[in-house]
Amino acid sequence: MNPYLVLSLILGYFFVLVGISFFTSRRADTQTFFTANRKSPWLVVAFGMVGATLSGVTFISVPGEVGNSAFSYLQFVLGNIVGYWLVAGFLLPLYYRLNLVSIYSFLDQRFGNASYKTGSFFFIISKLIGAAFRLYLVAGVLQIAFFDAFDIPFSITTVVTIALIWVYTFRGGIKTIVWTDTLQTLFLISAVIFTIIAISQNLGFDLPTLVERIASEPSSKTFFWDWRGGQNFFKQFFAGMFITIVMVGMDQDMMQKNLTCKNKKEAQKNMLVFSFSFLIAVFLFLCLGVLLYVFAGQTGIPIPENTDDLYPLIALNHLGLPVGIAFLMGITAAAYSSADSALTALTTSFSIDFIKIDRYEEQKRQRIKKLVHLLFSALLATVILIFHAISNESVVVAVFTVAGYTYGPILGLFVFGMFSKRIVKDRWVPLIAVISPVSCFFISKYSEWLFHGYKFGFELLILNGIITLTGLWIFSRKNDAKNNE
Repeated sequence: MNPYLVLSLILGYFFVLVGISFFTSRRADTQTFFTANRKSPWLVVAFGMVGATLSGVTFISVPGEVGNSAFSYLQFVLGNIVGYWLVAGFLLPLYYRLNLVSIYSFLDQRFGNASYKTGSFFFIISKLIGAAFRLYLVAGVLQIAFFDAFDIPFSITTVVTIALIWVYTFRGGIKTIVWTDTLQTLFLISAVIFTIIAISQNLGFDLPTLVERIASEPSSKTFFWDWRGGQNFFKQFFAGMFITIVMVGMDQDMMQKNLTCKNKKEAQKNMLVFSFSFLIAVFLFLCLGVLLYVFAGQTGIPIPENTDDLYPLIALNHLGLPVGIAFLMGITAAAYSSADSALTALTTSFSIDFIKIDRYEEQKRQRIKKLVHLLFSALLATVILIFHAISNESVVVAVFTVAGYTYGPILGLFVFGMFSKRIVKDRWVPLIAVISPVSCFFISKYSEWLFHGYKFGFELLILNGIITLTGLWIFSRKNDAKNNE
């Protein structure tokens, strides 16, 4: 693909995002930035959340992974769907009843300041590393495929990218994100659909033949029952459910979008519609994966050693310019849809949870919000550049994995706060929150020896939450006031 065409498309894409920002940020104040004044149309939020959930890693990894684990990922997604329903049924009513902007304010009301700061801190660390990791991986693909043609170093690409994200989010914040996510979802889904159509035409498949071919391939197998394997249905399903509860329902980034809806009822409708839309989107990605392998087999294209490269390889080199453009716009949207909302959520959480921005007048709030937004933009760029400097994929993945451990304490804190009336010794909560993921790390490392060959997967999050719950129970007492009533 002509590099000048690529550059024009990417610049045009950001020009559209800045245009959306201009229209959504007029007369914006700090409440607009944090809550979009609670006026977002729920259907727009639901559609946009699909793009925000499907990160750039998902965009390039899920189709290629079909060759290794078939449709087993769908088991995980089915668990996600139940998780979304539980979030809609239990967490959204709580957040709306308490009129929260930062969801970690719940921990302050329930336990105390130390618990509140612990929950928010663990979110900030998790989101900062997670967003940087995802953007780093996809930026690496774009760098090799396109920006190297202009001799643009990775550091400049990263700094300019983060600067552009800052430009279109620093005024409107979450209000802008709600609308840019919608555009980004459109690009993502369009890229997948265009690629499926192009492959079908190249192979001479009509719709019935297409469906029959996908269903007949061994790589479309969905359910796995071996209890020792990482693809076991129950492991995948319950891990998907709990990961959704934590990484959506207890994550400021995802909940901030839901809390921009007008009321609880609209937020719940948004979550339900989004859950089915997300299932359809993932199913399309998996079907695309089958077709990519079929196409490669029939046209003699060698399968790359790293299966993440399969979709980019075929889309950019073998299916024509329209599919190449669609892929480019899709991967760009996937990369930046998660980064821009993460940046806004980090700014919100730090401003409210640590600076207590609500105690200041509006003019000072605006100054603080802009400085915090700029600070996290710089931190995000710095972490990405650190990942690039490490230049060791296994080390980078390990760092990201460690960040994933930090959601366990958040799960334990919220569950204990919602379903127990016991009074926690607040000062001990930070120590409990550190001990839990450290314990999980060693349990996971030696699990095959400890549990007769059992290997932990995503379900380690559940164990992490249980250890946190146990610690909170130990360092708590009964609610005497309730007992005396």
